[in-house]
Amino acid sequence: MHFTLKQIAYFVAAAETSSITLAAARCRISQPSVSTAISALEEVFGIQLFIRHHAQGLSLTAAGQRFMLESRALLAQAEALEGAAGEISSRVSGQIEIGCLSTLYPLMIPDLLHYFTDRYPAARVNAVAGNQEELFAGLRSGALSLVLTYNMAVPRDIEFMPLGELPPFAYVSAKHPLAKRKTVSLAKLAEDPFILLDLPLSRDYFMMLFAHVGVTPDLVGRFPYIDVVRSVVARGDGFSLANARPKNQASLDGLPLAYLSLEEPLPALVHGIATMATARSTPTISAFVHLCRARLLNRKLPGTI
Repeated sequence: MHFTLKQIAYFVAAAETSSITLAAARCRISQPSVSTAISALEEVFGIQLFIRHHAQGLSLTAAGQRFMLESRALLAQAEALEGAAGEISSRVSGQIEIGCLSTLYPLMIPDLLHYFTDRYPAARVNAVAGNQEELFAGLRSGALSLVLTYNMAVPRDIEFMPLGELPPFAYVSAKHPLAKRKTVSLAKLAEDPFILLDLPLSRDYFMMLFAHVGVTPDLVGRFPYIDVVRSVVARGDGFSLANARPKNQASLDGLPLAYLSLEEPLPALVHGIATMATARSTPTISAFVHLCRARLLNRKLPGTI
């Protein structure tokens, strides 16, 4: 069964005016459009709606009178639905799904959720962590409305709003011979064992840093979880690289770490908000983006040094 609300509206106009001409004038369309709509409804439902009187207009059949009552009710329901949708879309409420790169998640998300839910109690944010490939897949599938991540290999169909730069740094065990220094050369540090954060695109970025200074790291371990990498490094089994410096300079098992700035001019990562270029925003999504800009734009990340 295929019919449209416009066809129903044209039928109601014709029934109320008893005239194709007057219905067309009311709806601001052509007379043939009204006639075509009525004929289509009669064919779809298999009933005769009007008796056509030559030069005297239209009159409803018994079936047409019953159809008229139901049509008015349907149009009223459609109008109520439109009003409800307008009310929903005009206020910050409901749930949105967002994603965040796993290495940034514990630093960004608690702070953002705290301020967002405090400001907009009718809204809820479900935030998931993932790697870059997983997050972009979530945007494309519609499972995620926006993603907080780095500008690593952003595809053309995804828009990226930069919020700030994070240059790379090295971290070592607090017992490392270089731990008391503030800066170190990556070329010099590359003589030590290297522990890689093994995430899609992230691994390529870190390996590129070594190529940038013309050295090959002594790669002795690779792990997909930043807390595992920090624990291995804290035990003195090698050094690693990252971009966000947590205030907590210790591994989860309590062993201290030392952060070292890198002396070479190395490419920084830019963190920001990724969305589908064709995605339609809502007041709730817009409010969350606004909060991200207020909390993160050219500012120190929450929970970082």
